[in-house]
Amino acid sequence: MRDLVVATVRDILAAHEPFVLTRERPWDSGLWAELAEAGLTGVGIPEEAGGSGGELADAVAIVATLAAGAAAVPVAEQLLVAAPAVLAADLDLPAPDEPLSAAVDGAVTAEPRDDGDGPGSWTLIGTATDVAWAGVAQHLVVLAGSPVGPVLALVDVAGRETTHAANLAGEPRGSLVLQGVTAAGALLTERQADELRARYALARAVQLSAALEQVLAWTVQYAGERQQFGRPLGKFQAVQMQLAEMAGEVTAVAALVDSAVQAIERGDSPVLAAAAAKVRAGSAVEVVARLAHQVHGAIGFTQEHRLHHLTRRCWSWRDEAGTETAWARVLGAGLLADGPDALWPALTRVL
Repeated sequence: MRDLVVATVRDILAAHEPFVLTRERPWDSGLWAELAEAGLTGVGIPEEAGGSGGELADAVAIVATLAAGAAAVPVAEQLLVAAPAVLAADLDLPAPDEPLSAAVDGAVTAEPRDDGDGPGSWTLIGTATDVAWAGVAQHLVVLAGSPVGPVLALVDVAGRETTHAANLAGEPRGSLVLQGVTAAGALLTERQADELRARYALARAVQLSAALEQVLAWTVQYAGERQQFGRPLGKFQAVQMQLAEMAGEVTAVAALVDSAVQAIERGDSPVLAAAAAKVRAGSAVEVVARLAHQVHGAIGFTQEHRLHHLTRRCWSWRDEAGTETAWARVLGAGLLADGPDALWPALTRVL
């Protein structure tokens, strides 16, 4: 089934070449419509919740395929972060064809409403910043603070005014003022809140892994085709060493991302595995992007060439959902949490 799903995504994606995102055209609405019509924006979501069924690994495969194609749609946020969080909190999931995103930085606070609506109704106060696909998403999952603990709130943001900030790749990352907004919500434990942030980091790591693998494939292909001094670039030992270094980085990232996905599938906490994947993926960006552009030369920097669509996304995703430094601290603290005697077992379990 997974191969069929990936093949379907690739067939749809083939008709949607990457383009430079602008304020007037911030996403690929046509691609989203085709994905939704095929039921691919609901993969990994149970059918009884309105989704298309399937497993987490199916959703990961879709996100990876779209990331490798520089697709400008909020599928990673919906399938890997927001939708699972809504279902885990026992809230009503919006229709999968309505884009759903997430804000997990905790800048918003929530107050329980005292109007007889019950404990599931909250008033939000504050501004959600750096919201992925702000202005595109019709619904937003907000991780808010409250006097009684973290709250997961689900907000209808369709038509709500947003700023027009964007990341380096042009993907919308605006802010939404939620002052006094009433929303359905559920209390979370601190562990659940940490796991939500970890899933967001893992989503970005999945995207990075797929994008870096595609960049490597393009670079290997280019080195085999581009001729210098009468022979392909790939015949020069220096270039071969660059390709080998890139391959090592890509393989290491893929292994840690797979390990983190498997941790979730087993029902384990994803925090440490996702932290390791995000840290490793982020550090690989500098190496892979630099060497890819060195091999491609000036052509790789032009607007017409496909390489920049992915390398700009890699630089952007690296800084989102927590930096390498932030997740390295989480990883280090987690590995040492049970004392020195438990360090080696923890290292072998996570890494």
